[in-house]
Amino acid sequence: MVLWVFGYGSLIWKAGFHYDDRLVGFIKDYRRVFYQGSTDHRGTPEYPGRTVTIEPLQGEVCWGVAYKVSGEEDEQTAMEHLEVREKQYDVKAYLDFFTEPTATSPAISGVMVYIASPDKKLNRNYLGPSSLEEMANQIVNAKGPSGPNRDYLFHLEKALLQLGCEDKHVMDLANAVRRILSEKELTAS
Repeated sequence: MVLWVFGYGSLIWKAGFHYDDRLVGFIKDYRRVFYQGSTDHRGTPEYPGRTVTIEPLQGEVCWGVAYKVSGEEDEQTAMEHLEVREKQYDVKAYLDFFTEPTATSPAISGVMVYIASPDKKLNRNYLGPSSLEEMANQIVNAKGPSGPNRDYLFHLEKALLQLGCEDKHVMDLANAVRRILSEKELTAS
């Protein structure tokens, strides 16, 4: 057995489990959005941070990385790690993963992806869409056990750029957060 896991958020730069291979690529008909509340890593129950999930959108692509985990022991360890780390993501989907933009058939079928659904009954931490300014302010002010929410955003932006991916949503949000932070510095001095 071989397990493939697709990472589109912090898994891009920090897997946290042993893997045999790491491929850069994308899934089709999904986009990355900062709609999931984080009350255990980048925020608190009183002040949730924002992390990414994916939502279906025809014609979009979501770039990230796929990790190949082989061997029963490594698979079990990876799944135990992911089930804790991704516990606020209520859906596991198995999707096609592509490595070439012009490819008509996937490089890998059945890559496991954690998704935070918009169903508030199943996912009590789903925050949903908000204005860029509101999301940026929330990210500026949120911090949790894994650190400030802004660090997550900046790490994601950097990791995506290193993959050669310019994600407009992530870059617009990162620029809005940088603007708010520099305005705060100016008013503080």
